Amino acid sequence: MPQTRVAVVGSANMDLVAMAPALPRLGETMLGTDFMMVPGGKGANQAVAAARAGASCSFLGAIGSDAFGVTLKARIAAAGVDTSHLRVVYGTSGVALVMVNAQGENAIMVTPGANDALVGLTEDELATVCAADVLVAQLEIPVSTVTAAAVAARAAGTRVILNAAPARELPPELLASVDLLVVNEGEARTLAGRGREEPRALLDLTPRAVLTLGGEGAWYVDRDGAEVHVPAVRVDVVDSTAAGDAFTAALAVGWGEGRDLVDAVRWASAAGAACVRKLGASVALPQRAEIDELYAPA
Repeated sequence: MPQTRVAVVGSANMDLVAMAPALPRLGETMLGTDFMMVPGGKGANQAVAAARAGASCSFLGAIGSDAFGVTLKARIAAAGVDTSHLRVVYGTSGVALVMVNAQGENAIMVTPGANDALVGLTEDELATVCAADVLVAQLEIPVSTVTAAAVAARAAGTRVILNAAPARELPPELLASVDLLVVNEGEARTLAGRGREEPRALLDLTPRAVLTLGGEGAWYVDRDGAEVHVPAVRVDVVDSTAAGDAFTAALAVGWGEGRDLVDAVRWASAAGAACVRKLGASVALPQRAEIDELYAPA
């Protein structure tokens, strides 16, 4: 089977992760139990996850000129991701402050830093997007850049997956270029005004959509009439921080390898489950063998 080529356009952050028995309330100081500093950001996470899932992956993003940026580039490249289009801009890298409780639930604050400087794409960057089998993008960078990548990908016949997170208003030009929309329930309600009670409402925006519901699985819907619920894979949850990124990346790889989309969602669900068993976003992103171990075909 030819190796799927995935291009990811998105954010890169340094995640500062603290664990405690519970998440602090407003104004409360709480002693934590563990701390780790790991590369993150939805774009970088999805690029690393795609490479670990078996794709040939290129990452288009921006890091700062600080020490975090040096570490981010080294860690992303060490995962087997092509970082030749990773820009370095003067100033700070993106940083995410992540708090995780004993149940694996989290609260996250992100300061974009260099991610906000990823404005526009060069001819070489657009060529990388157009040479891919699948483009994966999110919304932690300027929407204009996501739109430019998606429009170029659509014109070149590259499939476009948009993980519309964090939810924001999407320009018609971007929506017209999306082949598959991936959102959680909060994002679905923001974009389409409906959640799990009517996943098909997402089809007003895109021809195909996946609505993820964490431990309750995911819905796949399309304009051809499909409406399929894929149950979650049951595992012990340690940290859910990057589960959605592992899911989206594996979905892109599976679809690019020729799986039908419902089966790709099943494989992606196994990737998300494998991810939540470990602490720390990029540390937890699963290898292909870990996904296959949990994957249960219909």
